[in-house]
Amino acid sequence: MKYIKFFILNIAALLFGFQCMAQPHLPEGYFWKKLPNGLEVLVIENSKVPLATIEIAVKNGAYTEGPEFSGLSHLFEHMFFKANRDYPDQERFLKRTQELGAIWNGTTNVERVNYFFTFDRDSLKAGLKFMNAAIRFPIYREEDMQKERPVVDGEFQRAESDPNFQLWFEVQKHLWGDLITRKNPIGVHEVINTATPDKMMIIKNKYYFPNNSLLTICGDVKHADAFALAESIFGDWENSGFDPLVKYPIPPFKPLDKSEYFIKETSIAQTPNMQFSWQGPSYLTDSASTVVADVFSTIVGLNSSKLQQALVDKGLASAVQVGYTTSKYVGPIDIYVEPNPNKLKECYAELLNQIGQFASPDYFTDEQLKDAKAILLRNSIHQKEKPSTLPGQVSYQWCSTSLDFYTRLDENYQKVSRADIAKYLDKYIVGKPMVAGLIIKPELSKQINASAFFAAK
Repeated sequence: MKYIKFFILNIAALLFGFQCMAQPHLPEGYFWKKLPNGLEVLVIENSKVPLATIEIAVKNGAYTEGPEFSGLSHLFEHMFFKANRDYPDQERFLKRTQELGAIWNGTTNVERVNYFFTFDRDSLKAGLKFMNAAIRFPIYREEDMQKERPVVDGEFQRAESDPNFQLWFEVQKHLWGDLITRKNPIGVHEVINTATPDKMMIIKNKYYFPNNSLLTICGDVKHADAFALAESIFGDWENSGFDPLVKYPIPPFKPLDKSEYFIKETSIAQTPNMQFSWQGPSYLTDSASTVVADVFSTIVGLNSSKLQQALVDKGLASAVQVGYTTSKYVGPIDIYVEPNPNKLKECYAELLNQIGQFASPDYFTDEQLKDAKAILLRNSIHQKEKPSTLPGQVSYQWCSTSLDFYTRLDENYQKVSRADIAKYLDKYIVGKPMVAGLIIKPELSKQINASAFFAAK
């Protein structure tokens, strides 16, 4: 009996230990709970203004879409604000938002779809019920889809009128190959324009489950009350019984085996632009480098950086930006350059020269590293000042990384060393295959003979 009692106590302690391990690291004012159905609920107490924001984020987006579904996560987002069981047409849906005094919207990214409402704190219970009806019980009416398909496709057409989008899109084709639809949230015209209610239900039945979602409640609320409301309203939302990203796995992106160049000639490119992109870190396999990437991008964005001085200060370019997109599945590293049209060849040559020097020990100073870390910290503090934006910041990381990654990010930026940066550059950028694109007017391309120098060596 003593042995059995000892065994039971140890099992209980072990289970308690697992529960503690599952609890994410949270800053003051943040509270987390996982409901029995798998829905994660995050409450952020912030009483700066007497408002509350609720958001549901779903691990869905472009990365779940093969060619036959490209753009439908975005259309699904638009249809979220249409008819549902409690409000069977959009007129009644919109009337209810007005009664709640709600500001609302949604976004579709590569690895996240989110929906959010902001309203008076006293409307929290009503707002959660309103969200519950929309996320769980949508009605995809053909007449609503007929209205919304051209709206979504119109967003695509507007994007296509921007030369920078055209450049970006061509880069994506080369960077991701046959899997481009899994990195392009805006979709494909034909798929958007022929979408059916049945296809909307396919998406819902794959990804829209509590165990694939995060509910965030932020604002002038008390966490105990918010948790109780969340469980009473969403607690009977049925678990899928499977992990959608296991059942419908994301295919691996094929690594680039050589650098690829292209020149896109179009009359809408009033000024030329260049983009250089690499396949960067994945959170799943190299989470440390996702942090380092942000620090290095900030360093080379400093006015005092060698990159800025070599290109902007010397008049070869009006702007140069370096960035990395944090992603669970291969985030891109991008350099955007607005070259001086009269010195395009020189600008291109100098950019390659600078990239070749990135890994040099003296490419940046200790002071610049310190400044970059300070900028990242200040930016983080500034971004957190508006309570209604906090759910979106958290959910982006929850979908692509984790809550712990988000809450420890500021401190981890401060830990990045020169050795970390050197390792990142050697692994992902310097001497590694890239995609280089130039968008330019045909007359200028011919005048400077762009194809003679803008090409793989």
